[in-house]
Amino acid sequence: MRIFMKTLFVVVSLSILLTSCEKMVEGINENPNNLVQADIEARLLLTGAQLANTIAQAGHNNRIAGLYSGQLIGFQSLYSNIYGYSLSAVESNQTWSRIYVGCIPNVRAIIDMVPDDKLMVGICKVMEAHAIGTAATLFGDVPYSEINNTDIPDPAFDSQVSVFTAANALLDEAITDLNAATSRGLNEDIHFSGDKDKWIAAAYTLKARYLLQMKNYPAAYTAAGNGISSYAGNYSFYPIGDPGIAGDKNLLWDLLNGSREGDLGTGNSYLMQLLDGSSGISRNNTKTDEYARFHYSTIIAAPSADNIGIAAELEPMELVSFEENTLILAECAARTVDFNTGLGHLNDLRAWMNTGGRLNAAFADSTYQYDAYVAADFASGGIENSDGIDDTRALLREIIEERYVSGFGTLMPFNDVRRLRKDDSDLIVPFPLNPGGTQQPERHPYAEIEINSNENIEADPGLYVVTEVNQ
Repeated sequence: MRIFMKTLFVVVSLSILLTSCEKMVEGINENPNNLVQADIEARLLLTGAQLANTIAQAGHNNRIAGLYSGQLIGFQSLYSNIYGYSLSAVESNQTWSRIYVGCIPNVRAIIDMVPDDKLMVGICKVMEAHAIGTAATLFGDVPYSEINNTDIPDPAFDSQVSVFTAANALLDEAITDLNAATSRGLNEDIHFSGDKDKWIAAAYTLKARYLLQMKNYPAAYTAAGNGISSYAGNYSFYPIGDPGIAGDKNLLWDLLNGSREGDLGTGNSYLMQLLDGSSGISRNNTKTDEYARFHYSTIIAAPSADNIGIAAELEPMELVSFEENTLILAECAARTVDFNTGLGHLNDLRAWMNTGGRLNAAFADSTYQYDAYVAADFASGGIENSDGIDDTRALLREIIEERYVSGFGTLMPFNDVRRLRKDDSDLIVPFPLNPGGTQQPERHPYAEIEINSNENIEADPGLYVVTEVNQ
């Protein structure tokens, strides 16, 4: 990992671009090439680190996960090759670099610079846990305990479970710090503007996410009980800037309005078939009308004003959400509490969706319906149990399908199919293999830049090696 022993200022320019020009000319006669840590305010590092983490969470590898979970289709060029499971290590370089160069070194530098600022320290710990947790999610075993140590140029790879465990311990620290903090206006915090309560809730939902991935369902339920409780609390990336100018917009919009025009979209993917009321596998029923969500979720491969939903220019991109938290509560309650509690949480989400939910203003007049389910709907012969399976399994199957749909644009669907494959195959959303495939991927390849620079790795094990939490 010698490549990552870089200056902590690698992304500070991103932060400076988005902050005010206050005191632009102060110190004009100082040597601009003689930059040291003390010359940069901690808050100026924060935005750059958050942007780097956003790209790691919602960028290239996120789209690859969508290709490998029946949600996106690669139509041509690079994404067509990846869609056919031709995925090289170089495709992980961007995400790996954003985590190990753009995010973690910078949030640690902020903590070193302002150790008594509990708000900044807490935010930075949540961000580090988010970044490294995603690394373990995508790649399996990853370097963590020995990173950013100049005495260890080749850090060891820690087990996936130990990284999740360490991330949750860091989240516990973050929650303690944030509870001791005072919220304040913090423009450089592009997610919550310094609102400590929203950061605390996001930390609990992240804890629940990692506990769910480790199949610790009781603990995940407890953590989610303190997690994001409303859409207004979503941990999201909010695009900014003037319309039509790329670089600070929804990442899907940027992609399709740049060099990857025509390469990627939803097409007739399995996700779209589930949402389409006229398809043979539609999830629409007498209590559910997905017309609006079908159109909101549609991604047109070419630049077009018709991308007005999830890939719209200024559409927020969810990183950790109310939907995810509520569905963790629903699944874990159905598994560990009782049927009715799980159903109650699912209906909480449906009640919110029945107000328009995540839909943006372009769909204000569109048709949608999410009536509350009742126990009879999951009994043998009910609208959610036509094949006569156990009632609780039928409820869990619907919850997982809702996670698949609500999780579009995140890693949730890719995570679920890997988590459920061994012991809960009856719950998996049965999307087919892409053309030319023989088995579903279990992980993403290690970055080529890491393979070439860390003596602790000789070669990537490939797409189909099951990671530790899913064995």
